[in-house]
Amino acid sequence: MIVTIDGPAGSGKSTVARKLAAHLQIAYLDTGAMYRAVAYAVLQRGIDLSNTEALLEAARTARLEVDCGPTHTRVRIEGRDVSEAIRTLAVSAATSHVARHEEIRSLLVEHQRRLGDQLGSFISEGRDQGTVVFPRADSKFVLQASLAKRAERRRQEMIADGEEAAIEAVMQNLSDRDEVDSKQWEPLLQSGQAVVIDTTHASIHEVLEQMLRHLGRENLDGGTVSPDRMRPNG
Repeated sequence: MIVTIDGPAGSGKSTVARKLAAHLQIAYLDTGAMYRAVAYAVLQRGIDLSNTEALLEAARTARLEVDCGPTHTRVRIEGRDVSEAIRTLAVSAATSHVARHEEIRSLLVEHQRRLGDQLGSFISEGRDQGTVVFPRADSKFVLQASLAKRAERRRQEMIADGEEAAIEAVMQNLSDRDEVDSKQWEPLLQSGQAVVIDTTHASIHEVLEQMLRHLGRENLDGGTVSPDRMRPNG
């Protein structure tokens, strides 16, 4: 079984994907972490973000390893685990520059497909999973939320990781990323191929139950999810 979850940063994709994968006991693939890892490598090498050739060279030569389990995606660059180090605002900003380049996206798409072949059944989370990487996925979801809510969530994550950031800076970073990223999942919205869930006012439990309903699986309490238990998301 292949399930894709796409949508903007801060919409809750990572949290929901991890919990869904754990509930179904299949692997969780965080593809955004792969882009962040390349951006981290770029920053570590001191590469100018406007230097396209240098960015491509970094993407080609950085030794990127990904370990996927039901509750985690761990990433290593040159043998070093950078799973936490890639979550800073500086790396987030650099990731936008990295993701703009089609050549880099192509490299990582191929890497993601190889991982998918190895994993078999998995939950894949990112920006273009249901459109480009795994277009034949069994189920596709797009999560959305207001910019203000997404910024609030991302800032809380950063504070928890020990990094301070003004809410205005976080909102600007997310807005900049949306300009690049939204093109990736928009085809799913236009074609109606994906189940769209607004997480602005929804709890993780509510989002998971809505997904399980569409997957035809048991809910988090061990019973079958029925329509009357679902509440519309705001």
